[in-house]
Amino acid sequence: MSKKKTSYTCSACNYQTLRWMGCCPECNEWNTLAEVVSVATIGGAKKNASQCVTMMPLDAIDTKMRSRMLSGIKEWDRVVGNGIMPSSLIVLTGDPGIGKSTLLLQISNQLANSYRVFYFSSEESLQQVKGRAERLGCHNKTLLFSDQADLEAIIMTAQKEKPDLLIIDSIQNCQLSTTQTIPGSIGQLRESTFQLMRLAKEHDIAIIATGHITKEGTIAGPKTLEHMVDAVFYLQGEDRWQTRVLRSVKNRFGTINELGFFEMHEEGMIEVPNINQHLISEISHSPGSVLVSFIEGSRPLLLELQALTISLKLGLPQRVVSGVDHKQVVLIAAILEKYLKVKLSTHDIFFKVSGGFKTRGSSPDLGVALALLSSYFQQPLPEKSIALGEISLTGHIKPINQIGMYIREAEKFGITQLLVAHNQKIESTHCTVRRFKNVYDLLSLFTEP
Repeated sequence: MSKKKTSYTCSACNYQTLRWMGCCPECNEWNTLAEVVSVATIGGAKKNASQCVTMMPLDAIDTKMRSRMLSGIKEWDRVVGNGIMPSSLIVLTGDPGIGKSTLLLQISNQLANSYRVFYFSSEESLQQVKGRAERLGCHNKTLLFSDQADLEAIIMTAQKEKPDLLIIDSIQNCQLSTTQTIPGSIGQLRESTFQLMRLAKEHDIAIIATGHITKEGTIAGPKTLEHMVDAVFYLQGEDRWQTRVLRSVKNRFGTINELGFFEMHEEGMIEVPNINQHLISEISHSPGSVLVSFIEGSRPLLLELQALTISLKLGLPQRVVSGVDHKQVVLIAAILEKYLKVKLSTHDIFFKVSGGFKTRGSSPDLGVALALLSSYFQQPLPEKSIALGEISLTGHIKPINQIGMYIREAEKFGITQLLVAHNQKIESTHCTVRRFKNVYDLLSLFTEP
């Protein structure tokens, strides 16, 4: 005997309650509680003998290497971990109109040369998909399409036909008759993701599903999909160059925080294999500007830090920071004032990273200090120089790891001078190396004729 049980789950934080409320008491978000209907079994139902689990030792598990599915689109292949792993479940998400469907159509068209690919478009009609394919020049006759939105029918088709790759665009628009909630609700998403996960693992089918995001920029669900799938990739926009950034935030088969760059054109997504050429082309040799580098995924990015310090007239000093941790800039400003007697506490500080990127870690510390000093003294740093170092609370400049990767990338773009810690180990370089023991030594850059 079974009995239906109704509960309500918050789509923002997964908080559960037995009654509906307008505001979630856990995360204080409004209108996020969605109805979830579950079936509870009453009585002493007997367990089916087929539910017994067969255990095995590690040496009995088949661990043969399986080749990944390479599309030939290098930016995509690198971000997903040198190709799509068979039997993996991947979610690609991003803002509406960012290019998710365009990118997947191009990837599917390439992979269909070597693999069986089924493309299910639950959001657009087949006529719309064909129009996009013709515009992108995707004419691979082995790539098969359907506008079916019934997930049970999709799964049955995949079990029968055994494709190598299944594309579902999007998972929020698919429906399951076994649940009483509407498509896109938390109950539907949880059950749909579970069904697709079992399909991928049990039938050795790689699955890519697109997912909607909320106004806060997270996957609508919210974390339900991220916990259950193998990989999550965000496609984000960068307005300056109309660039699209493909970012890996979870990947069981590759590196997280890996980045891939594309440009949106009429012909579709065009790879940008050398993004540093874009970043370094607009660097200005002026006071307050300094070039730094930090590793994102497996590649070093060359970024320009820009600082502006203005003597305070009235009121409290402002600290307007973007692209760098606000506390990092404030901390380094305090270190400079403590040891160099530079009165930054009486100055407004405006700080940003050119290009709209965000830096992480301590490798840009030296660059932040030099940008502040350069703006304070109104003297530019040496041309074609790059700052690589960490600054301690005692004012000492410390070496960074993987310096060789930074140097090799910098040398490709004509960097001729390295500004590093005094004990930084450098194997070989064609650049001039200037070493600094502590923040006192940095003043030499601004006092030399």
